Amino acid sequence: MNEFLDKCRSAIGADHVLTESADMAGYLTDWRRRFTGKALAVVKPGNTEQVAALVRLCNEYRVPVVPQGGNTGLVLGSVPDESGMAIVMSLTRLNRIRAIDTVNNTMTVEAGCILEHVQNAASESGRLFPLSLAAEGSCTIGGNLSSNAGGTAVLRYGNARELCLGLEVVTAQGEIWDGLRGLRKDNTGYDLRDLFVGAEGTLGIITAAVLKLFPQPQAQLTALAAMRTPGEALRLLSLAQSKCGASLTGFELMSDFCLRLVAKHFPQMRLPFPQSYAQYVLLELSDSESEDHANAMLEAVITDALEQDIIQDAVVASSIAQSMALWNLREHIPLAQAEEGKNIKHDVSVPISRIADFISETDVLLQNAFPGTRMVTFGHLGDGNLHYNVSPPEEGSPDAFIAHQAEINHIVHDSVHRFGGSISAEHGLGALKRNEIRQYKSEVELGMMRAIKAALDPLGLMNPGKVI
Repeated sequence: MNEFLDKCRSAIGADHVLTESADMAGYLTDWRRRFTGKALAVVKPGNTEQVAALVRLCNEYRVPVVPQGGNTGLVLGSVPDESGMAIVMSLTRLNRIRAIDTVNNTMTVEAGCILEHVQNAASESGRLFPLSLAAEGSCTIGGNLSSNAGGTAVLRYGNARELCLGLEVVTAQGEIWDGLRGLRKDNTGYDLRDLFVGAEGTLGIITAAVLKLFPQPQAQLTALAAMRTPGEALRLLSLAQSKCGASLTGFELMSDFCLRLVAKHFPQMRLPFPQSYAQYVLLELSDSESEDHANAMLEAVITDALEQDIIQDAVVASSIAQSMALWNLREHIPLAQAEEGKNIKHDVSVPISRIADFISETDVLLQNAFPGTRMVTFGHLGDGNLHYNVSPPEEGSPDAFIAHQAEINHIVHDSVHRFGGSISAEHGLGALKRNEIRQYKSEVELGMMRAIKAALDPLGLMNPGKVI
């Protein structure tokens, strides 16, 4: 492979072809640091033409390609396997914002742009790019689109797919497809954009995208409501939607155990209520009219919810700092669970109307099979996405508990399937769930996916071992 690597160096510069173990280390280990693969090299192209040149070389020498953005994924989708035969193609040098069109409300960005930088650039232009998630300071737009990222604003704005109008893609053959069209209506055949969004780099490499922008809201309000059950949280969701409509942009469910973990491991974060409640909902309103209008809507929701005995208490943030403090409670749940020790994560979705029943029934199944199991249940209730995580009992060996991960996954995912849900809501399949998904998709569906893969990547070089 020396000849192949020499040609890579000629194509993008020797400094951007990493082959030493120490230089490659950070690109080979997944975000949760539970798996480390091997690679022939890490290559870092600086533009779309260099990406295409490298892919053509990979075709010539039959070298697999693992595209990588910020490497913040949770399903082993952006790291290579242990064979050492693939290259990792890091797109972080493709980090230019090419254009902002405030009349068309679009922004054209390269795949290596960090999400937070895109948010800031939109804000500086008087616009909003609403995709928001915990890793926004390090994840990239290419990765967001390749995994069809969700986050906290899906209820109002949709997943990454809904926020993308056009793409630039390097195909598996090393050709460049320029689909950077900022059109909201383009009914001219198959929607190629949607093939690549959510494909996790298995069909081609996204190098740039046209993103939707929105007017900045005139007011953003945050409140935390306390209640007894997830069923009451669903009643609150219906009430908030009826009174606020599209202004309701965030609706996050958190159990009491989630917030107790945050308080335990981050004592500087104070819980806003003098007593504990079984469940909490974090609401966010983004209003285009005025702060007074937003306050009136939120006050009506909380007043009615208290009168109807849906909630037991509520606090409304009166400043940006207080709003951030409430969101920090939510965002620190995964960090607190990591501090607590090893755990088993599930990123699932079920129809919103069935979430309460799913939680109660699946909790019982897990307790019967593994007494003392502690459930860390939180997530985006407004769009049906739960992070249904399982922590070991306080007593006993965490390692012994983790050894039952396959059994626990089977219980949870079978339950998800019975409730008409999905075993991956926003994290993707990667290598972690690639085999398991076969139990829940029909042969017809899997066959169509295989046909698309074979048509677009006949050599099987694009992120092999992922998704399908």
